[in-house]
Amino acid sequence: MGKSPSDMLLMRFNISRRRKRFCLCAPGLLLPVLSILVIAIPTIAHADAVSELASFSIFNNIDLAQLAKSDIKTAHGPPMRNPRFLAVQSCYVAPGSPAQQMDALRRWDATKHRELKVFLHTDLPFNPTPANFDKLKNAPDNASVRSFVASTQKLSSDLQISKDEAKKFSGGTGGGGVIPAPVAAFWADVLTARTKSFVSGGMVAGPPYDHAGPSIRASDEVNGLLREQEKIRRQFSGFLGGTAIGRSAGSLRPELYWELLDADDQGVVTLGASYSRGGPAGTYQAVDVLYYASGGYYVALTLYQLWPVTVDGKPSTLVWRGDMISSAALGSLHGVERLGSESVMMKNITKAVTAFRRETGSR
Repeated sequence: MGKSPSDMLLMRFNISRRRKRFCLCAPGLLLPVLSILVIAIPTIAHADAVSELASFSIFNNIDLAQLAKSDIKTAHGPPMRNPRFLAVQSCYVAPGSPAQQMDALRRWDATKHRELKVFLHTDLPFNPTPANFDKLKNAPDNASVRSFVASTQKLSSDLQISKDEAKKFSGGTGGGGVIPAPVAAFWADVLTARTKSFVSGGMVAGPPYDHAGPSIRASDEVNGLLREQEKIRRQFSGFLGGTAIGRSAGSLRPELYWELLDADDQGVVTLGASYSRGGPAGTYQAVDVLYYASGGYYVALTLYQLWPVTVDGKPSTLVWRGDMISSAALGSLHGVERLGSESVMMKNITKAVTAFRRETGSR
């Protein structure tokens, strides 16, 4: 079977996506003064973490000691009514505190790993200009990027842009590197405007994908993904309510970025935002959303829950993550093809997390 829509998508839609800059404050550690607390507190923390994990995820019988000895546990998410939607859940135990794990996520750089096929990555300010997308001029010369250029020059029906954005493309092939100057300028303008819309009005302010075919809004897609996974939505509702994900601009400040990557042998430019929040007893919640993509998928979302636990007497972190995507290509898959797509998604998440843990010393 050839590469599925979720194959390349999930190669990059994972914990190792990019160099995230979560704004975190490490929680203070309470030092026990009685030896009985040294025994009792980790036991309670274990029970609370495992119980909470079971309350919203599909992992209802986790053995922390056993999980700590394995790489990562992945499983299919619950079935969803919308055929465009797909979800996978995973969990693992890593050494160190949740704050240390979040710091490792912040420092991780996916562009150093060729197998993830993230060609360019740049963090963005809250008021970007086209100059923030100048790296497009230095895109690598490969088949994916050339396909991206060709699709843009002919305004392919596969491009996920609005009708108004399509009218602004002036055409032309001259100047620049692999990506001609007119193409780079067009995408710099599109990405600048969409970033500003996200910052000022959240995902609901973004233009629809209506250049060719029915109108699709990324905000509707991400809300649909969460509605079909009610336990997860409830678990993260307080946190997500402060973000711009699926709604207007929130109270939490995101870390913004853009990337050029490969999705099913097609170059894709994408915009993303990361949020995180510390919780009680050293826990953390985090989320990463790809709220715009020029092709390949409508929206992609990753949620994280981290708990402090003690394994073999050492401070550790129980990590749960939920990966969700909406893609037009997924809507046409049924039976064996869909199962194959889910399996590829799980395999690639395992591969990415394993690479992350190996490089950061988490394994």
